[in-house]
Amino acid sequence: MGCTSVNKEHVYVLIETELGDIKVKLYNETPLHRDNFVKLVKEGYYDGLLFHRVIKDFMIQGGDPDSKGAVADRTLGSGGPGYTLPAEIVYPLYFHKKGVLAAARQGDEVNPKKESSGSQFYIVTGNVYSEGKLKSLEQQLTQMKERNIFNRLVGEHRSEIMQLRKNRDQEGLMALQDTLIARTYEILMEEGPVMFTPEQKTAYTSVGGAPHLDGEYTVFGEVVEGLDIVDKIQLVTTGKADRPKKDISMRMKIIE
Repeated sequence: MGCTSVNKEHVYVLIETELGDIKVKLYNETPLHRDNFVKLVKEGYYDGLLFHRVIKDFMIQGGDPDSKGAVADRTLGSGGPGYTLPAEIVYPLYFHKKGVLAAARQGDEVNPKKESSGSQFYIVTGNVYSEGKLKSLEQQLTQMKERNIFNRLVGEHRSEIMQLRKNRDQEGLMALQDTLIARTYEILMEEGPVMFTPEQKTAYTSVGGAPHLDGEYTVFGEVVEGLDIVDKIQLVTTGKADRPKKDISMRMKIIE
């Protein structure tokens, strides 16, 4: 993912920082995120905001309006423009290889539809994986998928479960549990285990990334120039809540 020639069919955004500039291409397959990002950039929304959360070998995150002029010890990451965006998860075409631009969001517990923050974004740095580690990760993610399916089914039967508990019907609870386990297995077999595509395997064993995020967050662009600047940012010293000790502010503009 190095420098590429500018394709006028895409929108490009320049993220300016004191450590250098990062040029990103926005994907047309995620039009809601693309158009929202362009709107905010044109409004100057991001100008003066910080990269408020930086985790080495994972990602750099910004776009919290509360970060503008924030005092040094303030915990950031909960601010936004007052709206969310519907998920546009175009997976497996777009995945979390190093350098992709993705939308931050709240967790599944309070956000089951995986809606994106209206303004917060992150750029992936991640790790390089061996083929063996990717295979192990596939197994771990499949187990997680199985648990998520079961938990979803439990949620769908919550009222029935509560009634059985109220009636102290242990036999009924065990029978329902067996039914949900069997249904979980059926769904898992229908959908299939987690398996990385050849493109994912090539990327994750060469440039690296964060494969455990795949299919969970909207990826809506990628760095085409300035990946070395992303690396500079991920190496800065951080403190409480992964906030850089020395503020890294940004400015953005559309590249015509």
